[in-house]
Amino acid sequence: MDGTAAGGRGPVRYGPYAPETGLPVLGESAAVLAGARDTATGEPSGGGPALREAACGYWARRGLHSAPGEVVAASGAQPLLFALLGAHDGDVLMPRPCPAWWAPQARLLGRPAYHVPTPAECGGVPDPFALLETVRRVRTEGGRPRLLLLSVADDPTGTVAPPETVREACEAAVGEGLHIISDETWRDTVHEPRQTVLLSPAEMCPEDVTVISDLVGALTPAAWPVAVARFPAGPEGAARRARTLDVLTALGAVLPAPVAAAAAHVLGEPPAVLGRTGEANALHARLGDAVHRTVLAAGALARPPQAGRHLYADLGPLRARLAERGVGDSMELEEYLSDRLGTSVPGGHRFGDELGALRVRLSTGPLLGTAADGQLAALRSDRPLELPPVREALRHLGTVLDELR
Repeated sequence: MDGTAAGGRGPVRYGPYAPETGLPVLGESAAVLAGARDTATGEPSGGGPALREAACGYWARRGLHSAPGEVVAASGAQPLLFALLGAHDGDVLMPRPCPAWWAPQARLLGRPAYHVPTPAECGGVPDPFALLETVRRVRTEGGRPRLLLLSVADDPTGTVAPPETVREACEAAVGEGLHIISDETWRDTVHEPRQTVLLSPAEMCPEDVTVISDLVGALTPAAWPVAVARFPAGPEGAARRARTLDVLTALGAVLPAPVAAAAAHVLGEPPAVLGRTGEANALHARLGDAVHRTVLAAGALARPPQAGRHLYADLGPLRARLAERGVGDSMELEEYLSDRLGTSVPGGHRFGDELGALRVRLSTGPLLGTAADGQLAALRSDRPLELPPVREALRHLGTVLDELR
């Protein structure tokens, strides 16, 4: 967060990144990338055949069958979403709160973006009735709502939307003529996969949904930016893919060959990759549960995290004590907690929430520290919460929050 105050605390360049794993790079994946370092030719725009075929296999194992000609890859989720938005016209709707990087993409294109409230039980998917009301209001005011962004496994709230909520929201969107872009970056980070049902909108509305996934969410380190998109089959999907490729080509958002090789490898989900993903999910589930208990013990509110490496805390019940410390909105809360905790704690305004709401996203990755040995020790431990660095980080979080009771 260095420089945020001097820059006015609002510029996009000071906004939060998606929470990282807090773990070292998997050796097998690093070896694949290193093995492709001498490749002299670059990847074509949209990704080469091997990468796109690997993406098809990845989605097929999740019940979403597609062909390589229906897939596009790019050097990161931000340019990929920018290209997708650029391939469509009209206004954009998204839930409140939503990932911090969604709205800036629409603003860069000069597109109006409207936030729609989410239901009480989850984030990531708009409340169906609020969605219908928003669409009709926008049209009454002369707008042209054409796109809905949503995420079934959500950043920032760390929740997974129930299948019935997803179905109702998608039916409402398609009924109003909206195309859906489903960000499924966090679908492979569900904490309790045997107890949590995750339903992709593409399973219900295959002709009206484009799926995107940022591999940095679960499969690759942040230093290897790569994202993939799956378009609907048929002429309309092909036309959207062609327009998206045009934008990606203009941006030069192509993947370096070594990163593409590593991405194809992890999308193939060999045993080492699956093992690391499962271990990381189990670790962050424990960390998330501990952070959730700490937040509730301090008198704040938060939904139990179900996926990802973060939760969304509402410190509204602590408003009086925060006011005594000069904290009256989410920008000031972000600055206060980031300073006290020594790590980035982005406020709700970053995610499209109301400035006056005292909400923040808390990430579990920083609890593991920065030393690779300590991170691996936590990954392999049967009792990671009892390791001194993790225990101390949780204790410090509890102390900072308890000061506000």
